Amino acid sequence: MGIIVGEDTRILVQGITGHQGSFNALQMLKFGSKVVAGTSPGKGGTEVGGIKVYNSVEEAMKEGPNATFISVAAPYVLDAAKEALYNDIDLIYILTEKVPFHDTMKIVNLARSMGKLVLGPNGPGATTPFSCKLGIMPNQIFRKGGIGVISRSGTLTYEIVNLITESGLGESTVVGLGGDPVTGMNFIDALEMFKDDEDTEAVVMVGEIGGTAEEEAAEYIKNKFNKPVVAYITGRSAPPGKRMGHAGAIITRGRGTAESKVKALEEAGVRVGSYPHEVPKLLKEVLG
Repeated sequence: MGIIVGEDTRILVQGITGHQGSFNALQMLKFGSKVVAGTSPGKGGTEVGGIKVYNSVEEAMKEGPNATFISVAAPYVLDAAKEALYNDIDLIYILTEKVPFHDTMKIVNLARSMGKLVLGPNGPGATTPFSCKLGIMPNQIFRKGGIGVISRSGTLTYEIVNLITESGLGESTVVGLGGDPVTGMNFIDALEMFKDDEDTEAVVMVGEIGGTAEEEAAEYIKNKFNKPVVAYITGRSAPPGKRMGHAGAIITRGRGTAESKVKALEEAGVRVGSYPHEVPKLLKEVLG
């Protein structure tokens, strides 16, 4: 079954005629996702790889989308998200990075008030193998199985998923939360979904320095999560104040260090790998 995306997900791509929008729309189609429409103001009536392009989300709703892939420039993301939300789209995935903090906060607060879900900004999306991909993860790395993956990193997600696949295990759903300081979904949101997912036997958390999301997730795991969890935290050698690519990966005043995250997770009973290649071995150990 998996979480967030599945066979019933019908995707709209906002900004489909741009490079990222068109390329990833076609990659999602190749994966087997239902990409039903795209939008690009002024280019309505055209097509991208057989996908109809509309001038607005309102016009595109005739194709029945329930999820959107937003690939527009950062200053326009807020308007794009509002357009999708006000047209009753349930899942908002934002690929764009460097979205202004206040814009993201407005999007997330509006979505929550409407009972909608936001994934990103600045993340790789969500993939349920052989069912649906909403985002930019490589098509070839997946294998259907019982491992849920939640990650703050992009390329590290792909590396660990590929390692899981090569080990003979497989994934139920892979979720990229996004690397910006403000994002929609967090670790706890995804853990709550995996907790109730019958197809998920264990979960891998991929964290990084900066913020307290991993520590908060550790508290949730300790008290409310009953499935095995394995983790990997990147950025252990980063000096205080160092940015690690992601805007959210900043250490300040001793908070958000890799050491503090590892300690919190281990105290919650989570097995934490020192290197990515250790993750499949730890998974097999916790699964028995």
